[in-house]
Order: sequence, then structure tokens, then C-alpha cells
Amino acid sequence: MYDKCMAQTVSLTKSPKDVERLAEQFKALGDGTRLSLMMAVAAGENAEACVCDLTPDTGLAQSTVSHHLKMLVDAGLLTRTQRGKWAFYALTKDAQKLLK
Repeated sequence: MYDKCMAQTVSLTKSPKDVERLAEQFKALGDGTRLSLMMAVAAGENAEACVCDLTPDTGLAQSTVSHHLKMLVDAGLLTRTQRGKWAFYALTKDAQKLLK
């Protein structure tokens, strides 16, 4: 069964570059904290959230949460917009596809 699912995933991609990008995204989501942060952003108004709103529920320092969010941005799953002193994160189209 695993081979069949894996074959379907690979066949849906168009190039080795796409496969590599998908692997990086799954690697980023392989951490429970980052997956929770992605789900929190997805649940936010307009699928967007401020780091100041995401931090309290994690029980982690703001700097640690920011580090996890940066990893999700680097993987192409979130975008980051600076508004004053706060950073706001939103899902990318790739992230929306993964979370369907």
C-alpha cells in the first residue's frame, strides 16, 4: 500500500525539483510545533496570524516560535509580512494544497 501511495505522489509532480521542494515542505511539517503553527495560521482570520497571537499557545519563547515560523517560510509554506513591530504570517498556495 505504501508503494502505491508513494507512486501516486511522485506521479503528481512534474520534475525532480518539484519532488525536492515537496520533500522539504514535508520535512518542515515533520515537527509537531511547526505543524501546530501551520494549523493555527490556517485557522486565523483570512488564514493569517500574528506571531504575537501564535506564541502564547505554544508555551515557547517568542524567539523559538519565530525560528519555527522562519523554517516554514523557508520551506515555502508561509509568507511573512512586517507590520510595525509585529510579523504576520499567511499560508502560501502550496500550504493550502497540503492542508486540503
